Amino acid sequence: MNIKKSLKGLVALAIVGSFASSAIAAPSNAEIFDMMQEMKKELKNLKAENNALKGTVEEVAVSTDEAIKAQIKLANKSTWGGYGELHYNNLEGNGAGVADKDNIDFHRFVLYFGHEFRDDLRFFSEFELEHSLAGEGKPGEVELEQAYIQYDYNDTTQITSGLFLMPVGIMNETHEPDTFYGVERNTVEKNIIPSTWWEAGLMVTKELKPGLTADVALTSGLDGTAASSYKIRSGRQKVASADAVSLAGIARLKYTAIPGLELGASLFVQPDFCQEKVSGCGSAKMIETHAVYKKDKFQVRALYARWDIQGNVVATAGADQQDGYYVEPSYRLNEKWGAFARFETYDNKAGNTTDTEVDARSIGFNYWIDPTVVAKFDYVDQSKANDQDQDGFNIGLGYSF
Repeated sequence: MNIKKSLKGLVALAIVGSFASSAIAAPSNAEIFDMMQEMKKELKNLKAENNALKGTVEEVAVSTDEAIKAQIKLANKSTWGGYGELHYNNLEGNGAGVADKDNIDFHRFVLYFGHEFRDDLRFFSEFELEHSLAGEGKPGEVELEQAYIQYDYNDTTQITSGLFLMPVGIMNETHEPDTFYGVERNTVEKNIIPSTWWEAGLMVTKELKPGLTADVALTSGLDGTAASSYKIRSGRQKVASADAVSLAGIARLKYTAIPGLELGASLFVQPDFCQEKVSGCGSAKMIETHAVYKKDKFQVRALYARWDIQGNVVATAGADQQDGYYVEPSYRLNEKWGAFARFETYDNKAGNTTDTEVDARSIGFNYWIDPTVVAKFDYVDQSKANDQDQDGFNIGLGYSF
Protein backbone atom coordinates (compact mmCIF):
# COMPACT_ATOMS: atom_id res chain seq x y z
CA MET A 1 0.00 0.00 0.00
CA ASN A 2 1.27 3.52 -0.84
CA ILE A 3 1.41 5.93 2.14
CA LYS A 4 0.92 9.05 0.00
CA LYS A 5 -2.22 7.64 -1.63
CA SER A 6 -3.67 6.69 1.78
CA LEU A 7 -3.05 10.15 3.22
CA LYS A 8 -4.68 11.75 0.21
CA GLY A 9 -7.71 9.51 0.78
CA LEU A 10 -7.98 10.57 4.40
CA VAL A 11 -7.73 14.24 3.52
CA ALA A 12 -10.42 13.84 0.89
CA LEU A 13 -12.61 12.09 3.44
CA ALA A 14 -12.18 15.02 5.82
CA ILE A 15 -13.12 17.54 3.11
CA VAL A 16 -16.20 15.57 2.14
CA GLY A 17 -17.11 15.40 5.81
CA SER A 18 -16.89 19.17 6.11
CA PHE A 19 -19.29 19.67 3.22
CA ALA A 20 -21.70 17.14 4.68
CA SER A 21 -21.73 18.79 8.08
CA SER A 22 -24.84 20.72 7.15
CA ALA A 23 -26.74 17.50 6.37
CA ILE A 24 -25.70 15.38 9.33
CA ALA A 25 -24.95 16.02 12.94
CA ALA A 26 -21.37 16.91 13.92
CA PRO A 27 -19.45 14.00 15.49
CA SER A 28 -18.97 13.94 19.22
CA ASN A 29 -15.57 14.24 20.91
CA ALA A 30 -15.55 10.50 21.55
CA GLU A 31 -16.21 9.76 17.88
CA ILE A 32 -13.44 12.16 16.79
CA PHE A 33 -11.02 10.40 19.21
CA ASP A 34 -11.92 7.00 17.76
CA MET A 35 -11.36 8.33 14.24
CA MET A 36 -7.91 9.67 15.18
CA GLN A 37 -6.94 6.35 16.73
CA GLU A 38 -8.02 4.52 13.57
CA MET A 39 -5.91 6.89 11.44
CA LYS A 40 -2.84 6.33 13.68
CA LYS A 41 -3.30 2.56 13.41
CA GLU A 42 -3.49 2.71 9.63
CA LEU A 43 -0.40 4.94 9.42
CA LYS A 44 1.49 2.48 11.62
CA ASN A 45 0.55 -0.40 9.32
CA LEU A 46 1.63 1.60 6.27
CA LYS A 47 5.04 2.35 7.82
CA ALA A 48 5.56 -1.33 8.65
CA GLU A 49 4.74 -2.35 5.07
CA ASN A 50 7.09 0.31 3.71
CA ASN A 51 9.97 -0.85 5.98
CA ALA A 52 9.40 -4.44 4.90
CA LEU A 53 9.52 -3.40 1.23
CA LYS A 54 12.70 -1.38 1.83
CA GLY A 55 14.35 -4.40 3.47
CA THR A 56 13.46 -6.60 0.51
CA VAL A 57 14.98 -4.11 -1.97
CA GLU A 58 18.21 -3.92 0.06
CA GLU A 59 18.42 -7.71 0.21
CA VAL A 60 17.97 -7.93 -3.56
CA ALA A 61 20.66 -5.28 -4.07
CA VAL A 62 23.12 -7.13 -1.82
CA SER A 63 22.40 -10.46 -3.51
CA THR A 64 22.85 -8.90 -6.96
CA ASP A 65 26.15 -7.30 -5.95
CA GLU A 66 27.45 -10.60 -4.56
CA ALA A 67 26.41 -12.41 -7.76
CA ILE A 68 28.25 -9.85 -9.91
CA LYS A 69 31.39 -10.13 -7.78
CA ALA A 70 31.24 -13.93 -8.04
CA GLN A 71 31.01 -13.74 -11.83
CA ILE A 72 33.93 -11.30 -12.02
CA LYS A 73 36.05 -13.56 -9.79
CA LEU A 74 35.16 -16.58 -11.93
CA ALA A 75 36.00 -14.69 -15.14
CA ASN A 76 39.36 -13.54 -13.72
CA LYS A 77 40.39 -17.14 -13.13
CA SER A 78 40.76 -17.61 -16.89
CA THR A 79 43.30 -15.42 -18.68
CA TRP A 80 44.65 -15.01 -22.19
CA GLY A 81 47.36 -13.02 -23.94
CA GLY A 82 50.01 -13.40 -26.59
CA TYR A 83 52.65 -11.81 -28.79
CA GLY A 84 53.69 -11.49 -32.42
CA GLU A 85 56.57 -10.44 -34.67
CA LEU A 86 56.72 -9.10 -38.21
CA HIS A 87 60.21 -9.12 -39.81
CA TYR A 88 61.74 -7.64 -42.94
CA ASN A 89 65.23 -8.96 -43.78
CA ASN A 90 67.47 -7.42 -46.43
CA LEU A 91 70.83 -9.21 -46.42
CA GLU A 92 73.46 -9.53 -49.15
CA GLY A 93 75.43 -12.74 -49.44
CA ASN A 94 79.13 -12.73 -50.31
CA GLY A 95 81.12 -15.82 -51.15
CA ALA A 96 80.36 -19.22 -52.62
CA GLY A 97 77.05 -20.69 -51.57
CA VAL A 98 75.87 -17.64 -49.61
CA ALA A 99 72.57 -16.37 -50.98
CA ASP A 100 70.97 -12.97 -50.68
CA LYS A 101 67.97 -12.67 -48.38
CA ASP A 102 65.22 -10.19 -49.18
CA ASN A 103 61.86 -11.12 -47.70
CA ILE A 104 59.12 -10.15 -45.29
CA ASP A 105 57.65 -12.63 -42.84
CA PHE A 106 55.15 -12.63 -39.99
CA HIS A 107 57.53 -14.79 -38.04
CA ARG A 108 55.41 -15.63 -35.03
CA PHE A 109 51.80 -15.33 -33.91
CA VAL A 110 51.34 -16.64 -30.37
CA LEU A 111 48.37 -16.93 -28.01
CA TYR A 112 48.49 -17.71 -24.29
CA PHE A 113 45.67 -19.36 -22.39
CA GLY A 114 45.64 -19.93 -18.64
CA HIS A 115 43.27 -20.85 -15.85
CA GLU A 116 43.53 -20.71 -12.06
CA PHE A 117 41.69 -23.65 -10.52
CA ARG A 118 42.42 -22.35 -7.04
CA ASP A 119 45.03 -20.14 -5.37
CA ASP A 120 47.66 -22.90 -5.38
CA LEU A 121 46.82 -24.72 -8.65
CA ARG A 122 46.90 -23.30 -12.18
CA PHE A 123 47.19 -24.15 -15.88
CA PHE A 124 49.14 -22.32 -18.59
CA SER A 125 49.56 -22.88 -22.33
CA GLU A 126 51.19 -21.29 -25.36
CA PHE A 127 49.92 -21.88 -28.89
CA GLU A 128 51.98 -20.65 -31.87
CA LEU A 129 51.72 -20.28 -35.61
CA GLU A 130 55.12 -19.72 -37.26
CA HIS A 131 55.61 -17.99 -40.62
CA SER A 132 51.93 -17.14 -41.07
CA LEU A 133 50.89 -20.21 -43.09
CA ALA A 134 51.14 -23.90 -42.17
CA GLY A 135 50.38 -27.03 -44.17
CA GLU A 136 51.93 -29.33 -46.72
CA GLY A 137 54.48 -27.43 -48.77
CA LYS A 138 53.97 -24.26 -46.70
CA PRO A 139 56.72 -22.51 -44.69
CA GLY A 140 55.01 -22.44 -41.31
CA GLU A 141 54.24 -24.74 -38.41
CA VAL A 142 51.50 -24.86 -35.79
CA GLU A 143 53.09 -25.62 -32.43
CA LEU A 144 52.09 -26.19 -28.83
CA GLU A 145 55.02 -24.71 -26.91
CA GLN A 146 53.62 -24.88 -23.39
CA ALA A 147 50.78 -26.77 -21.68
CA TYR A 148 51.40 -27.47 -18.02
CA ILE A 149 49.84 -27.69 -14.58
CA GLN A 150 51.63 -25.86 -11.77
CA TYR A 151 51.05 -26.55 -8.08
CA ASP A 152 52.31 -24.50 -5.14
CA TYR A 153 53.43 -27.18 -2.72
CA ASN A 154 54.21 -24.49 -0.15
CA ASP A 155 55.36 -20.86 -0.05
CA THR A 156 58.81 -21.72 -1.45
CA THR A 157 58.21 -24.79 -3.63
CA GLN A 158 56.39 -25.22 -6.94
CA ILE A 159 55.78 -28.40 -8.92
CA THR A 160 55.28 -28.11 -12.68
CA SER A 161 54.16 -31.00 -14.88
CA GLY A 162 53.32 -31.14 -18.57
CA LEU A 163 54.87 -29.34 -21.54
CA PHE A 164 57.14 -26.47 -20.44
CA LEU A 165 60.08 -24.34 -21.55
CA MET A 166 63.43 -25.58 -20.36
CA PRO A 167 65.05 -23.54 -17.55
CA VAL A 168 68.15 -22.44 -19.45
CA GLY A 169 69.65 -19.25 -20.86
CA ILE A 170 68.27 -15.71 -20.92
CA MET A 171 65.69 -15.89 -23.70
CA ASN A 172 64.32 -19.42 -23.63
CA GLU A 173 61.67 -18.61 -21.04
CA THR A 174 61.29 -14.89 -21.79
CA HIS A 175 61.33 -14.13 -25.52
CA GLU A 176 58.50 -11.67 -26.20
CA PRO A 177 59.78 -9.13 -28.77
CA ASP A 178 59.42 -6.12 -26.46
CA THR A 179 61.83 -7.72 -23.96
CA PHE A 180 64.99 -7.88 -26.11
CA TYR A 181 67.00 -5.91 -28.66
CA GLY A 182 67.41 -6.86 -32.29
CA VAL A 183 64.87 -7.98 -34.86
CA GLU A 184 66.04 -11.61 -34.81
CA ARG A 185 66.95 -13.55 -31.68
CA ASN A 186 70.68 -13.91 -31.11
CA THR A 187 72.32 -16.80 -32.95
CA VAL A 188 73.92 -18.37 -29.87
CA GLU A 189 70.67 -18.97 -28.00
CA LYS A 190 69.09 -20.04 -31.29
CA ASN A 191 71.69 -22.60 -32.38
CA ILE A 192 73.38 -23.71 -29.15
CA ILE A 193 70.75 -23.48 -26.35
CA PRO A 194 68.56 -24.00 -28.66
CA SER A 195 65.73 -21.49 -28.09
CA THR A 196 62.82 -21.90 -28.17
CA TRP A 197 63.31 -25.29 -26.48
CA TRP A 198 60.53 -27.13 -24.67
CA GLU A 199 60.13 -30.66 -23.36
CA ALA A 200 57.58 -32.71 -21.43
CA GLY A 201 58.24 -33.79 -17.87
CA LEU A 202 58.18 -32.90 -14.20
CA MET A 203 59.98 -29.92 -12.66
CA VAL A 204 60.43 -28.79 -9.07
CA THR A 205 61.27 -25.14 -8.38
CA LYS A 206 62.57 -24.28 -4.93
CA GLU A 207 63.42 -20.89 -3.43
CA LEU A 208 66.48 -21.78 -1.37
CA LYS A 209 66.68 -18.30 0.12
CA PRO A 210 65.44 -14.87 -0.97
CA GLY A 211 66.93 -14.23 -4.41
CA LEU A 212 68.31 -17.76 -4.91
CA THR A 213 66.17 -20.30 -6.79
CA ALA A 214 66.85 -23.85 -7.94
CA ASP A 215 65.03 -25.77 -10.70
CA VAL A 216 65.38 -29.53 -11.16
CA ALA A 217 63.51 -31.42 -13.90
CA LEU A 218 63.20 -34.85 -15.48
CA THR A 219 62.14 -34.44 -19.12
CA SER A 220 61.92 -35.92 -22.58
CA GLY A 221 65.16 -35.65 -24.55
CA LEU A 222 66.73 -34.61 -27.84
CA ASP A 223 67.12 -36.84 -30.88
CA GLY A 224 70.36 -36.22 -32.76
CA THR A 225 70.59 -37.39 -36.36
CA ALA A 226 73.38 -37.82 -38.88
CA ALA A 227 71.22 -36.07 -41.51
CA SER A 228 71.53 -32.82 -39.55
CA SER A 229 75.22 -33.38 -38.73
CA TYR A 230 74.09 -33.79 -35.10
CA LYS A 231 73.21 -30.11 -34.73
CA ILE A 232 71.57 -29.37 -31.41
CA ARG A 233 68.69 -27.34 -32.83
CA SER A 234 67.74 -30.12 -35.22
CA GLY A 235 67.55 -32.55 -32.29
CA ARG A 236 64.46 -30.92 -30.78
CA GLN A 237 61.53 -33.34 -30.93
CA LYS A 238 58.97 -30.77 -29.72
CA VAL A 239 57.12 -33.56 -27.86
CA ALA A 240 55.43 -34.66 -31.10
CA SER A 241 55.27 -38.48 -30.77
CA ALA A 242 58.79 -38.04 -29.40
CA ASP A 243 61.11 -41.00 -28.81
CA ALA A 244 61.55 -41.41 -25.06
CA VAL A 245 64.11 -44.23 -24.93
CA SER A 246 66.58 -41.78 -23.43
CA LEU A 247 65.09 -39.25 -21.02
CA ALA A 248 67.03 -36.24 -19.80
CA GLY A 249 67.64 -34.20 -16.68
CA ILE A 250 68.26 -30.49 -16.23
CA ALA A 251 69.13 -28.34 -13.21
CA ARG A 252 69.48 -24.58 -12.85
CA LEU A 253 70.54 -22.11 -10.20
CA LYS A 254 69.43 -18.49 -10.56
CA TYR A 255 70.55 -15.61 -8.34
CA THR A 256 68.64 -12.29 -8.28
CA ALA A 257 69.20 -11.01 -4.73
CA ILE A 258 71.10 -7.90 -5.86
CA PRO A 259 68.82 -5.34 -7.59
CA GLY A 260 69.60 -5.12 -11.30
CA LEU A 261 71.68 -8.32 -11.37
CA GLU A 262 70.78 -11.81 -12.59
CA LEU A 263 73.22 -14.70 -12.57
CA GLY A 264 72.28 -18.13 -13.88
CA ALA A 265 73.85 -21.51 -14.57
CA SER A 266 72.26 -24.64 -16.06
CA LEU A 267 73.37 -28.25 -16.54
CA PHE A 268 71.63 -30.65 -18.97
CA VAL A 269 72.44 -34.37 -19.17
CA GLN A 270 71.05 -37.05 -21.51
CA PRO A 271 72.33 -40.66 -21.58
CA ASP A 272 71.92 -41.07 -25.36
CA PHE A 273 71.75 -38.06 -27.65
CA CYS A 274 70.44 -40.16 -30.55
CA GLN A 275 67.78 -42.13 -28.62
CA GLU A 276 69.79 -45.37 -29.19
CA LYS A 277 69.12 -45.24 -32.93
CA VAL A 278 72.69 -44.45 -34.05
CA SER A 279 75.64 -46.69 -33.26
CA GLY A 280 78.56 -44.59 -32.10
CA CYS A 281 76.39 -41.84 -30.63
CA GLY A 282 76.54 -41.52 -26.87
CA SER A 283 75.65 -39.25 -23.99
CA ALA A 284 75.23 -35.49 -24.23
CA LYS A 285 76.00 -32.83 -21.65
CA MET A 286 75.39 -29.09 -21.85
CA ILE A 287 76.55 -26.37 -19.50
CA GLU A 288 75.31 -22.79 -19.74
CA THR A 289 76.02 -19.71 -17.71
CA HIS A 290 74.87 -16.13 -18.12
CA ALA A 291 74.73 -12.72 -16.49
CA VAL A 292 72.39 -9.78 -16.91
CA TYR A 293 73.30 -6.49 -15.25
CA LYS A 294 71.23 -3.31 -15.34
CA LYS A 295 72.25 0.01 -13.82
CA ASP A 296 70.01 3.00 -14.49
CA LYS A 297 69.79 3.26 -18.31
CA PHE A 298 72.66 0.88 -19.03
CA GLN A 299 72.33 -2.89 -19.40
CA VAL A 300 74.65 -5.68 -20.46
CA ARG A 301 73.87 -9.32 -21.26
CA ALA A 302 76.48 -12.04 -21.57
CA LEU A 303 76.06 -15.79 -22.10
CA TYR A 304 78.20 -18.84 -22.76
CA ALA A 305 76.97 -22.37 -23.60
CA ARG A 306 78.78 -25.58 -24.54
CA TRP A 307 77.78 -29.12 -25.51
CA ASP A 308 79.93 -32.24 -25.19
CA ILE A 309 78.57 -35.31 -26.97
CA GLN A 310 80.16 -38.74 -26.75
CA GLY A 311 80.52 -41.20 -29.64
CA ASN A 312 82.91 -41.77 -32.53
CA VAL A 313 80.41 -40.96 -35.31
CA VAL A 314 79.59 -37.64 -33.67
CA ALA A 315 83.30 -36.89 -33.27
CA THR A 316 83.92 -37.73 -36.93
CA ALA A 317 81.31 -35.14 -37.87
CA GLY A 318 83.09 -32.61 -35.63
CA ALA A 319 79.90 -32.21 -33.57
CA ASP A 320 81.18 -33.74 -30.34
CA GLN A 321 81.75 -30.18 -29.16
CA GLN A 322 79.37 -27.32 -29.94
CA ASP A 323 79.61 -23.96 -28.24
CA GLY A 324 79.01 -20.23 -28.44
CA TYR A 325 78.88 -16.96 -26.54
CA TYR A 326 77.69 -13.41 -26.93
CA VAL A 327 78.01 -10.02 -25.24
CA GLU A 328 75.36 -7.35 -25.66
CA PRO A 329 75.58 -3.87 -24.08
CA SER A 330 72.60 -1.55 -24.48
CA TYR A 331 71.54 1.92 -23.39
CA ARG A 332 67.98 3.14 -22.83
CA LEU A 333 67.98 6.76 -23.99
CA ASN A 334 64.48 7.43 -22.62
CA GLU A 335 61.11 5.69 -22.31
CA LYS A 336 60.83 5.36 -26.09
CA TRP A 337 64.34 4.85 -27.49
CA GLY A 338 67.07 2.33 -26.78
CA ALA A 339 70.27 1.38 -28.64
CA PHE A 340 72.39 -1.77 -28.54
CA ALA A 341 75.46 -3.50 -29.95
CA ARG A 342 76.11 -7.24 -29.93
CA PHE A 343 79.02 -9.54 -30.70
CA GLU A 344 78.22 -13.24 -30.98
CA THR A 345 79.98 -16.36 -32.12
CA TYR A 346 78.90 -19.99 -32.30
CA ASP A 347 80.14 -23.27 -33.80
CA ASN A 348 78.10 -26.46 -34.26
CA LYS A 349 81.29 -28.29 -35.30
CA ALA A 350 83.76 -26.99 -32.77
CA GLY A 351 85.22 -30.48 -32.41
CA ASN A 352 86.77 -30.54 -35.88
CA THR A 353 90.13 -29.18 -36.99
CA THR A 354 88.77 -26.74 -39.59
CA ASP A 355 87.32 -23.29 -39.08
CA THR A 356 83.52 -23.62 -38.93
CA GLU A 357 82.89 -20.77 -36.52
CA VAL A 358 80.17 -18.21 -37.31
CA ASP A 359 80.74 -14.65 -36.09
CA ALA A 360 78.18 -11.85 -36.13
CA ARG A 361 78.27 -8.18 -35.16
CA SER A 362 75.07 -6.19 -34.79
CA ILE A 363 74.13 -2.62 -33.97
CA GLY A 364 70.69 -1.07 -33.87
CA PHE A 365 67.88 0.48 -31.89
CA ASN A 366 64.41 -0.19 -30.51
CA TYR A 367 61.55 2.31 -30.45
CA TRP A 368 58.83 1.44 -27.94
CA ILE A 369 55.56 2.84 -29.31
CA ASP A 370 53.99 1.55 -26.11
CA PRO A 371 55.68 -0.34 -23.25
CA THR A 372 54.74 -3.63 -24.98
CA VAL A 373 54.70 -2.50 -28.64
CA VAL A 374 58.10 -2.04 -30.27
CA ALA A 375 59.59 -1.14 -33.64
CA LYS A 376 63.14 -2.36 -34.32
CA PHE A 377 66.01 -1.71 -36.71
CA ASP A 378 69.46 -3.26 -36.82
CA TYR A 379 72.44 -3.70 -39.09
CA VAL A 380 74.19 -7.09 -38.99
CA ASP A 381 77.48 -8.34 -40.43
CA GLN A 382 77.86 -12.13 -40.26
CA SER A 383 80.98 -13.95 -41.36
CA LYS A 384 81.93 -17.61 -41.80
CA ALA A 385 85.05 -19.42 -42.97
CA ASN A 386 86.26 -19.17 -46.58
CA ASP A 387 85.05 -15.54 -46.84
CA GLN A 388 81.41 -16.55 -46.68
CA ASP A 389 79.76 -13.37 -45.43
CA GLN A 390 76.27 -11.97 -45.18
CA ASP A 391 75.49 -8.41 -44.21
CA GLY A 392 72.53 -6.04 -44.35
CA PHE A 393 69.70 -4.69 -42.27
CA ASN A 394 66.55 -5.93 -40.56
CA ILE A 395 63.35 -4.09 -39.65
CA GLY A 396 60.79 -5.48 -37.22
CA LEU A 397 57.55 -4.78 -35.41
CA GLY A 398 56.59 -6.69 -32.28
CA TYR A 399 53.99 -6.66 -29.55
CA SER A 400 52.81 -8.55 -26.48
CA PHE A 401 49.75 -8.31 -24.29
